[in-house]
Amino acid sequence: MVLSVSSPTFQEGDRIPSKYTCQGQDISPALAWSEPPAGTQSFALVMDDPDAPGGVFTHWVIFNISSDSRELSEAVLAQAELPTGALQGKSDFGRIGYGGPCPPPGRPHRYRFTLYALGQALGLKAGASKKQVLDAMQGHILAQGQLTGTYQR
Repeated sequence: MVLSVSSPTFQEGDRIPSKYTCQGQDISPALAWSEPPAGTQSFALVMDDPDAPGGVFTHWVIFNISSDSRELSEAVLAQAELPTGALQGKSDFGRIGYGGPCPPPGRPHRYRFTLYALGQALGLKAGASKKQVLDAMQGHILAQGQLTGTYQR
């Protein structure tokens, strides 16, 4: 099953507004998604840049999002555990929470927001890496969806 992932601030394939980048406020954009399949126990979201010079660069990892959630509000706090109980992992910037697009000057980079509907919550602690989250999800992904935006400096 495919989840539909959207944002009120940019459409699939469009430029991410600078407000959400290192050249702006560097806050996370609002995201919303469609109804997940039956049996969904939690969601996980990974934002990464497949066009980074050193290989895929992770900008945001958030997991154990409540199965009742259908959105993340703008400017998610950069803290390990959110009031909702969701946990945030460590980005390749070396910190907890969202780190916006900040590519080197040149061609546009793609930024993928990939949402996973999971059949269980993940038994990981806040600060987990993208690899740890992806490994823990194996065999538990019920559906996924992606929203891709671009940015260039």
